[in-house]
Amino acid sequence: MTSASEQPVAPKRIAKRRKDAPAWQEYDHSRFVIRRKVLLGVLRYALFPLLAKLDSVEGVENVPKRGPAILLINHIAFIDPIVVMHVLPRQIVPMAKIEVYDYPVIGIAPRLWGVIPVRRGEVDRRALRMAIQVLQAGEIVLLAPEGTRSPALQRGKEGVAFLASRTGAPIVPVALDGTEGFPALRGTKRWRGPGVQVRFGAPFRFREDLFEKRPSRRQLRQMTDDAMCVLARMLPPHRRGVYADQIDRPLETIRPPR
Repeated sequence: MTSASEQPVAPKRIAKRRKDAPAWQEYDHSRFVIRRKVLLGVLRYALFPLLAKLDSVEGVENVPKRGPAILLINHIAFIDPIVVMHVLPRQIVPMAKIEVYDYPVIGIAPRLWGVIPVRRGEVDRRALRMAIQVLQAGEIVLLAPEGTRSPALQRGKEGVAFLASRTGAPIVPVALDGTEGFPALRGTKRWRGPGVQVRFGAPFRFREDLFEKRPSRRQLRQMTDDAMCVLARMLPPHRRGVYADQIDRPLETIRPPR
């Protein structure tokens, strides 16, 4: 799983795409709704119970029942976004590294679902535009701002702040733990250890005055670090990584709860 990168300036042209990337077109939820229902049913009732052990889920009520939202996750293992898709009643649209489309056999699933492919190591403006359209359609986007898997938080990229500033969508932090070693077949050694824990935090937004003008690069950086601190506060100490010494500082760009 990865996140869109930092550049806040929308492009006039889209960079040349890979041959295996899905063709660009305006987002239309109706194209995906039926196939997503089928895929989600297979995931929930056939695959997930055989491949991952779920210990606890908290705070699902914090995810809006309707309208746009950005799910901000820490990314420990391959299965992380699949866990979130499994436990939420709403359909969500993950952002994922473009290489998932090339995986043998299972690579067909992100194509059918309409996962947003992201080119890592560059400013993927196309992925940002796709995510904005999904949010403007009133749906949920899931992203991992670190841009890679890691046992503890790394510095987040500014894509989450950029998307929130362009759409006004609330951000819901999602803390994951215990996903290492999954997927694993039921009955194997991994199933005898602790299972997956998922915790959805209270949604938050950035201050409205930050959007009176297009946020600067510096402001996007601060917004991202503040959002990552919210997520870090929900994680056990060994998962907080580079944000371990920042969790008690004031979060100046985040709007106080009303």
